[in-house]
Amino acid sequence: MGLLSPGMKNWACTGVIPTRKSLALCDRLSVSSFCRRRLSTVLVHLKFAEHLKEAVTYVKQGHIRVGPETVTDPAFRVTRNIEDFITWVNTSKIRRKALEYNEKLDDYDAMN
Repeated sequence: MGLLSPGMKNWACTGVIPTRKSLALCDRLSVSSFCRRRLSTVLVHLKFAEHLKEAVTYVKQGHIRVGPETVTDPAFRVTRNIEDFITWVNTSKIRRKALEYNEKLDDYDAMN
């Protein structure tokens, strides 16, 4: 495990393999493992969008941010560490509609 441990740790952190316990997991890596970590695919998994095409549109139009940065590349690779920081941009009309639907729109957001 000595030389392969850093690579396995990197793949486990990005979410390509579930754990770094076994080298056999690296043998089963496929292109779909990497595609599942793209921003547009993660948005569908997190229920930000119903379909992949819709998720790509949201990202390209600038409705999604990862942490403090707005991301406009649907192929952006999402690691497990930053997956929790995916949100709508504060000025997004889609965010506002989602808050209205869930009855979580506060007075400050309603004024803007």
